[in-house]
Amino acid sequence: MNNKVYDVTGKKKIWFLISLALIVVIAAVAVIRGVEIAIEFKGGTIISYAYEGDIKTEDAQSEIEDLLKTPVTIQAGENLASNSNSFSISFSYDEGLSAELQGQLTNLLKEKFPDNKVELLDSNDVNPTSGREFFTKCLIAAVLAAILIIVYIGLRFKQISGWSAGVCAVIGLIHNLIFVFGTFVVMGYEINSNFIAVILTILGYSVNDTIVIYDRIRENVPLMPKSSIAEVVNVSTSQSLRRSIRTSVTTVSTMVVVSIVAYIYGVTSILSFSIPMIVGMIAGTYCSLCIASPLWVWWKEYRAASKKKK
Repeated sequence: MNNKVYDVTGKKKIWFLISLALIVVIAAVAVIRGVEIAIEFKGGTIISYAYEGDIKTEDAQSEIEDLLKTPVTIQAGENLASNSNSFSISFSYDEGLSAELQGQLTNLLKEKFPDNKVELLDSNDVNPTSGREFFTKCLIAAVLAAILIIVYIGLRFKQISGWSAGVCAVIGLIHNLIFVFGTFVVMGYEINSNFIAVILTILGYSVNDTIVIYDRIRENVPLMPKSSIAEVVNVSTSQSLRRSIRTSVTTVSTMVVVSIVAYIYGVTSILSFSIPMIVGMIAGTYCSLCIASPLWVWWKEYRAASKKKK
């Protein structure tokens, strides 16, 4: 057990200002740079090509975008049917891709890579309906999870006014999810199924740390009858500090190793999961220690001051 008591609640204004400043930065970057949304959520076209040898598709990206008059995403792969290399070009196109424009794109690639025998494999229009339905269902699941968290904490910690603690825990979760969203925006990752996976994982991960601290508060309240709520929370948070940091370091280290391996092998699909997970887990630990509990203390102090005035 950690015997040193840190004045976490006494610095709550500093923690709140740090989080607020970072959230403002995230909002500014999102407005200035825009948010990349995956094709399955907004609809568009995916065209696949087979080729021989080695090519650098990024060399042709600017020319493809000039031809199509829209940003494109190029992903390398392998065509298992013909045992050949392949790459896909995905982009949003409100009016669909005409046969003439598709032919111009194919000719452009053949001229750009004359020695690689570039051949059209297939072309598909992606309907955003299924992606939007998936996103909506995940959003509903997240909202229901937030409601259940408030109910659970309210019932389990009713000795310490658990309903307000539950609301503060959910506000902390929203805080963490904003940081995950910010990672996708700053890194230029698409909002896709990986985003949903990270969000749902962080929902469970973050609330666990917060509940551990609340459990300590519940145990310490009868042991510290003459102490203020701020003092009880400081002691409880200090007692949970080592456990929270160790858990965070272990899980973050695992994700760092995954990120390094993915970067070496150029697996960007894994990076767009592991890096936001790292940020989300760090934000979750920070929030549990410095945001959720101090916010609850502020709530309790505000309510107590209001009652005194009345």
